[in-house]
Amino acid sequence: RLLGFVYAVAFLVAAQQLVPLIGEHGLTPANHFLASVQTQLGSRTAGVLRVPSLFWFGISDHGMVIFAWTGFALSLVVFAGYANAIILGILWAMYMSIVHIGQIWYGYGWEIQLLETGFLSIFLCPLLDGRPFPKCRPPILVFWLFRWLGFRIMIGAGLIKLRGDPCWRDLTCLYYHYET
Repeated sequence: RLLGFVYAVAFLVAAQQLVPLIGEHGLTPANHFLASVQTQLGSRTAGVLRVPSLFWFGISDHGMVIFAWTGFALSLVVFAGYANAIILGILWAMYMSIVHIGQIWYGYGWEIQLLETGFLSIFLCPLLDGRPFPKCRPPILVFWLFRWLGFRIMIGAGLIKLRGDPCWRDLTCLYYHYET
């Protein structure tokens, strides 16, 4: 259910920001980006394989807004507890489509973390049964993959601090952290 909430927030933000950021007259238009990818790779098929996105099949400002609101509505279904693998797969594909055309605006770690978590969650739910609290147990491998994801996030956060500003190695960063 919480994943549905996170998806809902992500799609709500997308509904408000896609057009100004990557719309036809946005800061970095997605249609120009897709055309550039197609030109650089030599074909549309190669572009679809390298930058998978549902927006290869058509992109417009109005379409992006409808796309984001559809994702928001599906997220609310998951938040209400009626999730199945198909709904979670659709949400994952929709958000991945936004992230791939989002260019610099969707290049942060939390975007990829939501995609990874969303992908693993597909395997936690039954394929078709959307009732809350299904009776079948999810595969144990998925739980281990979630643990691996959490481990990678924690180790990554630690390594970034060690490689970054010297104050982390000197153990003095928190002197300034609380001031900001």
